[in-house]
Amino acid sequence: MKFVNRLSDFLGKYMAWIVLAVAAFSLIQPSFFTAVAQIKVAGQSLTNVLLGVIMFGMGMTLELNDFKIVFSRPKDVLIGCLAQFTIMPLGAFLLAKGLNLDSGLAVGLVLLGTCPGGTASNVMTYLAKGDVPLSVGMTMVSTLLAPLLTPLLTYVLAGQWVEVNMLTMLLSIVQVVLVPIAAGVLMHRLAGDAVKQFDKVLVMVSVLSIVTIVGMCVAPNAQRLMTSGLMVIAAVCLHNWLGFGVGWLFARLLGLETAKKRAISIEVGLQNSGLAVGLAGQFANPLCALPAAVATVAHQISGSVLANIYASMPLEKQESRKAMPELEAEAAKA
Repeated sequence: MKFVNRLSDFLGKYMAWIVLAVAAFSLIQPSFFTAVAQIKVAGQSLTNVLLGVIMFGMGMTLELNDFKIVFSRPKDVLIGCLAQFTIMPLGAFLLAKGLNLDSGLAVGLVLLGTCPGGTASNVMTYLAKGDVPLSVGMTMVSTLLAPLLTPLLTYVLAGQWVEVNMLTMLLSIVQVVLVPIAAGVLMHRLAGDAVKQFDKVLVMVSVLSIVTIVGMCVAPNAQRLMTSGLMVIAAVCLHNWLGFGVGWLFARLLGLETAKKRAISIEVGLQNSGLAVGLAGQFANPLCALPAAVATVAHQISGSVLANIYASMPLEKQESRKAMPELEAEAAKA
């Protein structure tokens, strides 16, 4: 078990570099992950299965106390989720128009923008000395809202480029996201302390799942990345940092504390790119998956960079004293 713990710590610490290495390998030797991507489990694509594993792991870490923030601090969570589902979808749409993206890339960028916050945002918020409970609350609520808002916003914003089947998308999100999370929460509730013994295993499995998804996203698109790579990377990075910047500004305009501004900034900027990859499979144009494939790599790197920048900037003394016990508790749980 010590080996597993050390391996889990290593994977967590160097995740961004591992993701980058796997992405580079998939570009140079795409055949391996292209073959892996063909694997089906009970008729489901391996991408969807691994997404379900990640969501199940997220559910396994949730406790009833995590849900209390929704009721104890509804204003903060509402502000964060409002920013999440306005800044990123509209930002993606405007960038797609402004950069005159190919219709497939435009749909992919909008789809990425309409997805909920990614689970990595919670870890990044901790590293940034931000408000971790708020980040967890935003991730939960935006994920629960995704079956309704992601199909609706994609239909409204991307409908001019492609036909969007809202019902199919809704059912996919329920199957890949909500059901595994609910199963994880139930397992945690029934197993209790026994689950905590496997916290490190859950982290390791989640990281390996993310890395595998990255490889499977990049490999089939290797040739297209070579030809359209610079434009896609530029669009994804602009969208990503737009979310960070406007999310922070939005929180500042509403007079929120520094720790909350950091949490909202990171939560808004980091999307569930793996979910976007899975949903992109509904569209015939393979370019639709490209922005999300790039984001699986770019978001890990940018999130780490921003977290380090925020961490180097001091919190106000009162805020720091109030935030740190919560951060330490969250770190112990993670």
